[in-house]
Amino acid sequence: MFYKIVPAVRAAMKAETLAYAADGAAEITLTGVTEENVIEKVKEATLCCKKSVKIEGLGVFTAQAPAQSGRLKGKIAIVTGSAQGFGLGVAEAMLAEGACVVIADLNIDLAQSVAEDLCKKNGAGRAFACKVDVSDEASVENMIEETVKAFGGLDIFVNNAGVLKAGSLEEMDVKSFEFVTKINYQAYYICTKYASRVMKLQHKVAPEAFYDIIQINSKSGLEGSNKNFAYAGGKFGGIGLTQSFALELVEYNIKVNSICPGNFFDGPLWSNPEKGLFVQYLKAGKVPGAKTVEDVKKFYEAKVPMRRGCETMDVARAIFYIVEQEYETGQAVPVTGGQVMLN
Repeated sequence: MFYKIVPAVRAAMKAETLAYAADGAAEITLTGVTEENVIEKVKEATLCCKKSVKIEGLGVFTAQAPAQSGRLKGKIAIVTGSAQGFGLGVAEAMLAEGACVVIADLNIDLAQSVAEDLCKKNGAGRAFACKVDVSDEASVENMIEETVKAFGGLDIFVNNAGVLKAGSLEEMDVKSFEFVTKINYQAYYICTKYASRVMKLQHKVAPEAFYDIIQINSKSGLEGSNKNFAYAGGKFGGIGLTQSFALELVEYNIKVNSICPGNFFDGPLWSNPEKGLFVQYLKAGKVPGAKTVEDVKKFYEAKVPMRRGCETMDVARAIFYIVEQEYETGQAVPVTGGQVMLN
């Protein structure tokens, strides 16, 4: 598999990204490379600053430098659930700061359309679409494989995909509870398992580099949420995973952190006229005395000291900070406009 070999080659070449071709000429050819001996092989060869490397039986990999500047220049990132809404905004912000980004989403048609548009705006080859069901292990492994084939490695994994279904104890059924938990909690573990494999492989060749796994959590991971226990419970659990993963992966220079945004009122999660949270909370009676969706929105805006909802750039700036900060891991960073403050 590509993801078990190629990241080590990228790290040894000190390349930002790698372009793949099934065959062709290269500066150097590596023979007999396997998953078991790849570290030994790339260390034996002098790959630093080579423009192209051919791996016999796998293909030719050519160094690329697609971005000229930016806080994330030279970084390869995956953002799950990024074909629309909040995830798309995060992907756009990361591209603007020099990253190459995989638009990973279950809706592949929309993801491909988005990736094409982003490449037009940011440069050819800067974005790549990949279909993924984050709750399915084989699908996640394929996402990692396709990412490495497209770019050569992985530096930042943003675990953004999530679902929410509100309801009281009497309203919530086990099937719905399991669905929310599977996407918001279990999928984080699956994605971290495979994303970290690429980062560990790169670390073995380039031990000075740092890598990031970032979970987009929620303020509901910092405090309970009335009639929204399935979501809040998964998010609380996600912070437990973040802290535990951080302890396990720190020896590989993989930092693991959560970002806990406040309410993204303008996104489809909240504002969708049929399935948005404003509608769900109105129907669930979560806001006393609310007669309309606008009543619900005003109620939640009044809870924020800064008097507005969280916006994509607020979270993107937190991502940039986490990536740049080499002395922090295992944290849950609130981005709530002062609505939730750490003790």
